Amino acid sequence: MNTYSRPALIALLGASSVASAYGQPSMQSYDPSAPKARAQVIAELNEWFAAGFNPQEWYYYPENALSAGRLVAQRRAETAPIQQ
Repeated sequence: MNTYSRPALIALLGASSVASAYGQPSMQSYDPSAPKARAQVIAELNEWFAAGFNPQEWYYYPENALSAGRLVAQRRAETAPIQQ
């Protein structure tokens, strides 16, 4: 009896540890401080440019960046799925 229970226990522990490792969600998608991929940074920069941000207009810098940031946030809020 002991010879069958020990391998069964080892197999059960191995299977449960593998299942728990695959069952955990990826934390990178939920962590806003996680490093971003180059494609994500370029996409966000293009969103800012589409909202009217122009880094070469340095004399309008604070107002230009703040208004573009508001537009980007508003557009993201409009396209975000509604959660209930």
